[in-house]
Amino acid sequence: MLSAGSHLEDEVMFRSVALPVLLTFLLAGCQAPSTPREQIPPNTAPVAVCGSGEVMMQTTLWFGMNKPKGGTVSSLEWQQFVDNDVTPRFKDGLSVYDAKGQWLGENGKLARENSKALMLIHHPDHSSSESINGLRDIYKKRFEQESVMRVDSLVCVAF
Repeated sequence: MLSAGSHLEDEVMFRSVALPVLLTFLLAGCQAPSTPREQIPPNTAPVAVCGSGEVMMQTTLWFGMNKPKGGTVSSLEWQQFVDNDVTPRFKDGLSVYDAKGQWLGENGKLARENSKALMLIHHPDHSSSESINGLRDIYKKRFEQESVMRVDSLVCVAF
């Protein structure tokens, strides 16, 4: 038969062991919120793992064709930009698509215009990135554009 003292000792023992164990499990589930994606430094970004092929970077640039003072970038002007500025930097190849762009301009008004999408597949290195930013700067200056949007994605490429 258990005495009252023995029961009290068991309860104290249970509480002294169970409470820390329970707190450990509860606190294990608590963590700081994850860092928003835009705050992750580039060297910790996810890395693509390819089942076949090679990890490459796919960059798509979006070029508006309207000129702010009127008119549009002509087919000849566009082709000269591709031939003289893009191709020398990316001789391995590129693709160009016609597109319809829409965005909210700096003046707060909705803008729509014909656009060109330039897709480049390249090694994910600093040199390629600088060449791409150079193209954006050239186009913005030459055709007086507010911006040239850049979208980068790691992709698996096999030929």
